[in-house]
Parts: sequence; structure tokens; C-alpha cells
Amino acid sequence: MKNYAVIIAGGVGSRMNQEIPKQFINVYDKPIIIYTLEAFQKHPQIDGILVVCIDGWHDMLKAYAKQFDITKLEDVVSGGNSAQESIRNGIYALEGKLERDDNVIIHDGIRPLVDDNVLSDIIRVCTEHGNGVTSLPYNEQIFRVAEDDPETTVEYIPRETLRRVSTPQAYRFGEIDDAYHEAFEKEIGIYGSSYANTMMVELGHRLYFAAGSDKNIKLTTKDDLEMFKSYITSDKDAWLK
Repeated sequence: MKNYAVIIAGGVGSRMNQEIPKQFINVYDKPIIIYTLEAFQKHPQIDGILVVCIDGWHDMLKAYAKQFDITKLEDVVSGGNSAQESIRNGIYALEGKLERDDNVIIHDGIRPLVDDNVLSDIIRVCTEHGNGVTSLPYNEQIFRVAEDDPETTVEYIPRETLRRVSTPQAYRFGEIDDAYHEAFEKEIGIYGSSYANTMMVELGHRLYFAAGSDKNIKLTTKDDLEMFKSYITSDKDAWLK
């Protein structure tokens, strides 16, 4: 059984207000996407990496991968007009390369602080159940906006019943490949902010929670970028583990 990573780096990152896609912004002489790829490169259970990349940056990505010794990078394919189209392109590119029982780990290229233990746990859960999604509990109270007055509330959602889910997410290749074909044929779970996990639920699949990490931030704004810099320059204190 193989464990193959699909890294999504097809966005332009408009909210970062930079002249280049945010996944290619250099932080301490290294592009953000390389920090992400290094996490998968060094993990012993990852057998190969495919990156879904914004058009016009494929050669640059390959050059960076060579410079930083990302030897597990096997393919680069073009992204789509949405996150779902980009993930679909990556999954379809693996057809004929992976067996149905292999695992695919989907991860955002702008989440460079993915932890070894998180990767190990989603692989474990996926191998056992057919999928595994990184998750964390909510630590704040959640209230539902009142229908008759959006400035008020009369109902809360017990936080014990909620989980925050992001990437990495792992799926049995045969199941996620079938799911993307079904979703795009039937137009289910492919619009708006939908992602692989929400699509799978809309198609009737049960998802299994795996370990998560508060460090695993998504670099969307300049503030996120500053937080990332703080993480990688700080000492490895216990609270960061």
C-alpha cells in the first residue's frame, strides 16, 4: 500500500496583496510551498508527492524542488478555477498510477506547519477506516443567530458536538476517485467553499477523525505570515509540541 500526497497550490492568494502567489513567497530564503513539501519529504510513510500548481509556475516549482532536494516530487499538474477543481485534477492525474487500496493525502500548500504526528495519525486512521481527516475540538462557545433578529440569539450549539476539520485529509484512492467522478457528474458538493471532506459527506460517506494541531495554520493574510515566521524562529517549547 502506498501513501501519496496531493498538495494543492493552485491559488493566487489575492488576500495577501502580494505580486506573486502566496505559496511562492519567500520566508527566510525559502518559499512557503517548500516548507510544506519538506514535511512530506521527510515523513517515512510518504511514498510520492504530486503538486497541483497555478499555471505559469510549474517550472519554478520544479526548480525549487530540485534546489531543496524534494526528491519525492513526482508530478506537477495544473489547478482549476476552484479548490474542488484543483483537487479533482490532482486525483484524476493519479489514475493508472495508484491502486484502489492506496492512500491519498490531500493538503493545502499554504499550511506549511503540518506535524509528523498528524500525518502519521491520518495515515493510520485512513488505513483502518478508508479515510482520516485531521480535526480539533472547539474551545469557544458557539451561538446560532436568531432567525427573527440577526443581532440576537436564543440557541447555542454544545461545543462538545463540534470539530474543526482542515487538511491534511487522507482517503482510500479508489473511493476518493469514484467520489470526484460522481460529484462532478451530478454536481454535488463542488461549489462555493466545498472541499473533499464536505463533498464526501454530501455524497453519503462517513468521515473518521484523526489528530490535529493548532500550529497547522493556513497562510491567508499578512498576519498569518507573521505568525508563521514566529513559529519557525521560536524555540521548540513544550507548548509548541
